[in-house]
Amino acid sequence: MDILSDEIESILFIGKRVLVYRVQPRTSNEGYKAAEWNSEQGLLWQGRMRVLEKGKTCEIRLEDGNTGELFASTLYSPSNNSVEPVLDSSRYFVLRVEGDGGKKAYIGVGFEERGDAFDFNVALQSHSKHLSNPNASAEPDKPPAPTKDFSLKEGQTFSIKIPGREGRKRQEEASGGLMGLGAGGATSGGIPFLPPPPGKKR
Repeated sequence: MDILSDEIESILFIGKRVLVYRVQPRTSNEGYKAAEWNSEQGLLWQGRMRVLEKGKTCEIRLEDGNTGELFASTLYSPSNNSVEPVLDSSRYFVLRVEGDGGKKAYIGVGFEERGDAFDFNVALQSHSKHLSNPNASAEPDKPPAPTKDFSLKEGQTFSIKIPGREGRKRQEEASGGLMGLGAGGATSGGIPFLPPPPGKKR
């Protein structure tokens, strides 16, 4: 088996202490209320919770905190209603778990700390976003390219070359300039210098 082709399992959430309760069947579509079953008489089990993601699969596992023995588990999907928040508290949820033979049951899960319940919700939302955009985690947003500053700094200059001007300049130098002078000052077919006027004799 090619190990590189296997999907990596990641842990989205660990709750070190959760409480599991018996939940009475719902008699209406209004939703569950934790006040109806979060009592010592209804307490079934306590341990840890882990939320594991592997590819497009997300599993919620209730395990013994010391031995890792599985108590119950459920596969989470935004569309299968396997996790439902209660109406009267942000720390309690109802999970639909599946046992041997495909038998389904509903259990209440409570967190002692409100922060753990919040992190559990964030983990489920993270998986939902992964399903809608699987490349989001693999390709993080690229920072925008830095803008270039083309303004002149203090004391900085620049020159502009005009096409054709260099050619005319070289042509004028080769022909002696407008006055027909060569490099040594001699005439070359242009207007000659007149001799100086003779000095006056006294």
